[in-house]
Amino acid sequence: MPVKNPGLIPLFDDLKAILSPYAAHFTVRRDEPGYYDLWSERDVVVEGRNRTEVFFAGLIIQKAYVGFYFMPIYAEAELATFFGPELLATLKGKSCFHIKHMTPETRAQIADALSRGYELYVKRGWV
Repeated sequence: MPVKNPGLIPLFDDLKAILSPYAAHFTVRRDEPGYYDLWSERDVVVEGRNRTEVFFAGLIIQKAYVGFYFMPIYAEAELATFFGPELLATLKGKSCFHIKHMTPETRAQIADALSRGYELYVKRGWV
């Protein structure tokens, strides 16, 4: 599938560099131009339901932004209280951030969110 906006590839690559260290702990299902995702593939119980997989985070180039999807917020809504104003300003819905440009503050807040989300998954036995 062609990338929707090739001009966003540098931003996508920057975000992917923040997510990539977590690939050692998760399964990368798709790693292609404009799309990257991380999954936990193990038998777990999520909200009383048996699951064989849990999505962690992903990126996709859209028309005017790079979508950063961060699923730990579904497991623990309190994680949102740790997001700084720069990252919160990009949140659309519950778990999708529309990233249009990267600042040092946004980069640090994304890195912190991923670290906290990973710790939550470890604590719950999901990874």
